[in-house]
Amino acid sequence: MEATQMRAARALLGWTQGELAKRSGVSEPTIKRMELLGPGRSAGDTIKAVQKAMENAGVQFIPENGGGAGVRLAKPKGAAE
Repeated sequence: MEATQMRAARALLGWTQGELAKRSGVSEPTIKRMELLGPGRSAGDTIKAVQKAMENAGVQFIPENGGGAGVRLAKPKGAAE
């Protein structure tokens, strides 16, 4: 997960930094720092908590594959194809 993916995922969910902090159990200043400087400067457990909170809400993180890393919202279970 990169800083740009983190910001994009939060925007897709319509969450504030405070909402992400609450849902992940990570402090809001840490969320702000991760979005500004990148999550690589944070502890592994912190990164996992933030990513898990977003994934539980339906975000899918798309790895770098030559076209750039990205995010998308999963189709809700039971939705028509």
